[in-house]
Amino acid sequence: MSFGFQQRIEAEMENVNSAWDEAFYESIRDIAEHPVVLRMKLYPHHGNSSCYDHCLNVAYYNYQVCRKFNLDAVSAARGGMLHDLFLYDWHTHTAKTGDHFHGLTHPKAALKNAAKFFKLNRIEKDVIKNHMWPVTVLSIPRTKEGWVTTFVDKYCGAFETSRRR
Repeated sequence: MSFGFQQRIEAEMENVNSAWDEAFYESIRDIAEHPVVLRMKLYPHHGNSSCYDHCLNVAYYNYQVCRKFNLDAVSAARGGMLHDLFLYDWHTHTAKTGDHFHGLTHPKAALKNAAKFFKLNRIEKDVIKNHMWPVTVLSIPRTKEGWVTTFVDKYCGAFETSRRR
């Protein structure tokens, strides 16, 4: 049976997407399976998503976008998986701590936590530290991967929030 041109293209794209998905998970496996990162599953984030789910979504789309544009997809994925490693429920954080500025302070907390457990490169640090721009006016992404994360994070957060049950 011979495939038509369209069917061959679709079959080839399925192979590429499958290979990209496998390469994506291999690039973050050590992070995604780390006990401290797994703790993010305990904290609700956007809508019905846990902090872990959100970070996995950001990491996945970072990888896809950066790979498409020949950027450092691995660093973008790894930084995306760690970008919200603040390890508390931000919904109740203010009542417990009096800190009213979670949106401004959590990138530094996430970077500090990530640096305790993982060796981070320049791009990963940029992704984590600057992902909340423009809320964090002076923390502007310095890398293309950081800019991708800024937009992917907002997209994933809006999508996850809109899917509340």
